Amino acid sequence: MTMLFISDLHLEESRPDITEAFLDFLTNKAMGVERLYILGDFFEAWIGDDERTPLQEKVASALKEVNESGTAIFLMHGNRDFLIGEDFCNRAGATLLDDPTVVDLYGTPTLLMHGDSLCTADVEYQKFRANMRNPQWQQMILQRPLADRQQMARQLREISMAKNQGKEETIMDVTPEEVVKEMEAHGVQRLIHGHTHRPAEHQLEANGQPAKRIVLGDWDKNVWWLEVRPGEEPVLDKYPI
Repeated sequence: MTMLFISDLHLEESRPDITEAFLDFLTNKAMGVERLYILGDFFEAWIGDDERTPLQEKVASALKEVNESGTAIFLMHGNRDFLIGEDFCNRAGATLLDDPTVVDLYGTPTLLMHGDSLCTADVEYQKFRANMRNPQWQQMILQRPLADRQQMARQLREISMAKNQGKEETIMDVTPEEVVKEMEAHGVQRLIHGHTHRPAEHQLEANGQPAKRIVLGDWDKNVWWLEVRPGEEPVLDKYPI
């Protein structure tokens, strides 16, 4: 019995090495395990399930094969791919998860998040996030022609990269007080998230007891994953892409 957690692959056509690493990971690690959780920013950009590029179709087909091996697949939106919908999930054999969600990991209630909502020091981004997650805004965007959405995605990416270059590193990391607030609001002692690209395990205190925050790594130079087995501590691991 095993559960796997990954995030921040940022799959895109310009990085075929990451796509191949992911397909290998599915074959060698994910086939037949109990659950695979993908906690956001799976794709570098997503403008609607109707786009259906060769990359997207290849990934959906590979995930479906893993699901048919007996692995339950769960997908959470990130800040790059928040428009992934039920159509893609159906093709991939995946289930969309709310952000945040509490799951039972072999007896330990665990809070799962993408992680961007924890970065409250970045006030400008949080305002942007609130707009992007508004269902009415999303519906309006998805009604626009595909070419318009593709252009919008390119522009948003350029703006994001330009703004992030001028921000201090601490602003783009999680706010410790927000972490504790979320864990206590959900009554958990363990949190797993991605987004920050700073893989690590952090000890803290929440609900008046020792707690742990596990940060998943991004797939740029390494394949990062968290492995959870019954009766064992979660293991954060990697190998080079």
